[in-house]
Amino acid sequence: MRLRHIPGSEEQIEKSSYVIQNPQEKKGRWKEVFGNSCPLEIEVGMGKGKFLMELASANPQVNYIGIEMYSSVLLKALQKRETMEELSNLLFLRVDARELADIFGPEEVDRIYLNFSDPWPKDRHAKRRLTSPRFMSVYHKILKRDGVVEFKTDNRDLFEYSLESIPTAGWEVKMQTFDLHHSPWAQGNVMTEYETKFSSEGKPICKLIAQRGMGKTVSSRIQE
Repeated sequence: MRLRHIPGSEEQIEKSSYVIQNPQEKKGRWKEVFGNSCPLEIEVGMGKGKFLMELASANPQVNYIGIEMYSSVLLKALQKRETMEELSNLLFLRVDARELADIFGPEEVDRIYLNFSDPWPKDRHAKRRLTSPRFMSVYHKILKRDGVVEFKTDNRDLFEYSLESIPTAGWEVKMQTFDLHHSPWAQGNVMTEYETKFSSEGKPICKLIAQRGMGKTVSSRIQE
């Protein structure tokens, strides 16, 4: 679906104190940006920001960065963020996920969230999927050695692709479920806008957690 461009969105984003401009200059120095040594977690493709704002509100001891490449979508997140000025642990970036290794230093990030990413259903577009080996190699460069990637989607085909592509990239799938809301991992789950919509329609939500490493063994902890 084509995104509707909001006139003036780029200008508003450039003026916002919640969006870091020229983030490449902050590489390896994000603790200085936040003014503390708290863990750093990022969401790639945050949409309107509901998920990350709830996390930031509930976990003031963690720093969060939301990454969104589309100005019109980021603007909606900004408008919501401006009503939550108490969140000193949340910032935004308008960048492409392919640039992450130019923005974060080695082992600078503790956790990466991928929520309801574009499935790019055509085979020729597989390398654009955020769980493709191409992107997993980028995450490997910036995550701490024990860091993890958490991925949620309603798209069964994308999820099954991810269960194959992630171990192929040298990661270990530590947890997976094809029906998150009826699994042991439902407790404490924070929902995104899409997740709320899809689950209300009765669509099962898939989730996995992958950890850096050279092993290619997929954990047997599976919930259908």
